[in-house]
Amino acid sequence: MKLTILGTGNATVTECYNTCFALSDGNRHFLVDTGGGNRILKVLKDTGIQLEDIHDIFITHEHIDHLLGVIWLIRMIGQKKIGQGKYEGNLRIYCHEELARSIRMIAELTIQKKVTKYFDDRILFVPVHHGETKEILGCPVTFFDIFSTKAKQFGFTMLLPNGVKFTCCGDEPYNEKDYEFVKGSDWLTHEAFCLYSQRDIFEPYKKNHSTVKDACELAEKLGVPNLVLYHTEDKNIENRKALYTEEGKAYYHGNLVVPDDLETLEL
Repeated sequence: MKLTILGTGNATVTECYNTCFALSDGNRHFLVDTGGGNRILKVLKDTGIQLEDIHDIFITHEHIDHLLGVIWLIRMIGQKKIGQGKYEGNLRIYCHEELARSIRMIAELTIQKKVTKYFDDRILFVPVHHGETKEILGCPVTFFDIFSTKAKQFGFTMLLPNGVKFTCCGDEPYNEKDYEFVKGSDWLTHEAFCLYSQRDIFEPYKKNHSTVKDACELAEKLGVPNLVLYHTEDKNIENRKALYTEEGKAYYHGNLVVPDDLETLEL
C-alpha cells in the first residue's frame, strides 16, 4: 500500500494544492478529500491515478478546500467514464449524512442530468457514523467523529494487509475522545498550520489548528512511529520541509515526514 500526497496546503494556499491524498493498492485507489476545485484533475494526472481506477472517495467535512474537487470528479467520472462505458463497477462517496445531502445538491445544481441520473445507481453516497467500519480496498476502515468545533468532521483508521495501522485525524487537532481509535497507529497524518515559532504571525489557535510543535508532541506522547504533517501555510514553501523538520525533531523522535505535493510514501 502506498500513500500519495495530492495536496498539502490549507484553505487559502496558492503555491500548492489543498490537503488531500490517495491510498493505493496497485491500480485501486481510495481518495481522501479532493481539494477546492478542478486542479484535482491535474494532480491526479501528474501522479498517474486514472479516473476509471477511483471507486472510493471519502470527504471528511464540508469546507470548500476539501469538498469542491469531488464535484469535478462526479462530473468527469459520470460523463467521461460511466457515460462512455469506460468505468467498471460503482463510484462510492463516503461522508456523513448531512454532507451527502450538500454534495448532491451542489452537483444537481451545477452538473447536467445526464450525469446526476447515475446517483443511487452507479454513483453511491455511503453515510458514515462514529465507530462504524467499512471495507475499502479490501481493508477494514473505521470512521470516527473528530468532534470538530467548526463543522461536523470525521477521520478514520485503516488496517492495511501488512498489519500497519494508518490513521487520518482530519484537519483539526487530535481530540482525546478518539484515543480508542487512534491508539496503536503506525502512521498518523495530522495538520500543522505553521511553525510554533511563527504562531503569532499565522494565529493557528484562533482557527482551531495546531503548530508543528503541537503535532509532534502529540505523536511523541502517543508513541506513533511515523508522522505526516500537512494542511500548512505556503508563505515559504521552498524551505517548508527543512524548517518544519528542524522544529519538529526537537519534540518528536520518530520518522517525521513533511511532504510536498505529489510525494509518494510506502506504508
